[in-house]
Amino acid sequence: MTDPRSTPARSLRGGIVGYGFISEKGHVPAYTLAGPKKFEIVAVADTCAARREKAHAALPAARIYSSHHEMLEAERGRIDFVDVSTPPCDHAKIAMDALSRGLHVLCEKPLATSLEDARRMVAQAREMRRVLFPCHNYKHAPVIKAVRQILDAGLLGKVQLVTLQTFRNTHAKGVDEWRRDWRREKAYSGGGIAMDHGSHTFYLAFDWLGAYPTAISAKMSTIGERDTEDNFSCAMTFPEGTATAHLSWTAGVRKVIYTIHGEKGAVRVEDDDVEVAVMNEDAHEGGPAVWEMKKQKIASEWMDASHVGWFRSLFDQFSAAIRTDDFVSRETESSVRCIELITEAYASALDRCRERPLGGTSKPR
Repeated sequence: MTDPRSTPARSLRGGIVGYGFISEKGHVPAYTLAGPKKFEIVAVADTCAARREKAHAALPAARIYSSHHEMLEAERGRIDFVDVSTPPCDHAKIAMDALSRGLHVLCEKPLATSLEDARRMVAQAREMRRVLFPCHNYKHAPVIKAVRQILDAGLLGKVQLVTLQTFRNTHAKGVDEWRRDWRREKAYSGGGIAMDHGSHTFYLAFDWLGAYPTAISAKMSTIGERDTEDNFSCAMTFPEGTATAHLSWTAGVRKVIYTIHGEKGAVRVEDDDVEVAVMNEDAHEGGPAVWEMKKQKIASEWMDASHVGWFRSLFDQFSAAIRTDDFVSRETESSVRCIELITEAYASALDRCRERPLGGTSKPR
């Protein structure tokens, strides 16, 4: 493999594995938006013939393969990274195969379907000195970036409570040519809405509370005959705070509602709407509490599941990690913690919601 660091002006050449909805509608348009000087998708692999035809139509200059093994062998020395966009059941295998060949890896969430696999992926990235980077794209939504600025300005003081609610009226559908409802098949998805949306929920909680949790308890339910849950609730204990989450595929509306509560005030996010409440200074000295309320709308296109703009920002972060040799970044570490929480949450739900201890309390770096 050529080393892009030796020729910084050259674009990063990538191969995509899995040309489903998120590749076609999210990743590929975002790579194009980033510009040819940053990224060039030169290869695509997919096990479905109809999807390979779609990939060829969208990327006529790219070389198309029927498996990631075939692509990795044929593209030896011609690509710098692999974009893993398959269902979660194959993330670990494809990422490990790519890392073993000296390739950087961008991996859709969740990083893996088991904690053991996630840790193996991280160990391989460190050993090979190649970047393993997760698609934590919710951090790149304009409204979430605005929340980060509010927290950095210290308007809320120390954050003590976070609530996260994700409402969907159904699971995200795949492409018509291949298992449109694969998210409801545990063999492919690894789990239900907790596996699908849990990572987004958990890494935002880590970021806003500035730490990793020490314990979790959870409850889940399934309506119908599926082998994956469509409702999931949990409570997380942090070293100096608490977070609760509810995720649903049976809601009456598509919406996210987040709240962040600090010593001096609070933020409420409902899709593009942000409400900031800041307490008056007299209240901190025992006087009556009065809140100054400010509202704003920050267009973030939550209804568009392709999230092209978010991925465009995330890909800049991925290329920066390659440029700076940040092989196992803060985002990567958080992605492993997400898998730990999902794993322990499932165990809690199966054990009458009993609280489960978690592995560490160190702050995200």
